[in-house]
Parts: sequence; C-alpha cells; structure tokens
Amino acid sequence: MYFTDRGIEELEQRRGEDEVTLAWLADRMRAFVDTHPEFETAVERLATFLARDDDPDD
Repeated sequence: MYFTDRGIEELEQRRGEDEVTLAWLADRMRAFVDTHPEFETAVERLATFLARDDDPDD
C-alpha cells in the first residue's frame, strides 16, 4: 500500500456519498496549490491525467 492510499481511502470514506462538479474539484485543487505551492507539479499532473482520461493516445 502506498502512503497516498491512506488519503484516498479517507477521501472515499468521508466524501464517498457526495456528488461534486468538476468545477468544484478544480477550485479545491487551485486552493490547495495556493496553500502548498510545492505540490503544483503533482496537482498539474493529476489534473492533466483526469482531463485526458478518455484520450486513448495519452
């Protein structure tokens, strides 16, 4: 188990029943990077991964 799995599991347990928009998620990701700029690259990579999830070339 990766360390990040704990955070993902907590997210699923706390927010698993919530319905959110991608606009809400994007806003929360921006707020996170504003608070923790050292994670900008990781957040950018995650956002790109999610944005291109249905693109077979990526």
